[in-house]
Amino acid sequence: MAKCDICNKGQHFGIQLSHSHRRTNRTWKPNIRKVTLVVDGVKKKMNVCAKCLRSSKVEKTV
Repeated sequence: MAKCDICNKGQHFGIQLSHSHRRTNRTWKPNIRKVTLVVDGVKKKMNVCAKCLRSSKVEKTV
């Protein structure tokens, strides 16, 4: 599973609890996008989560 190259957000694990209280394992996956960014004046493809894209932590190329 890919991680965000900016904030290092990755997959989380936990337990899903049904209405009848049956417990099963589950995962929460981040919304990772592969985008082309400008890093130090050079175009570079990176894995970035949607939260970092929305918060303007990175400058996306057009």
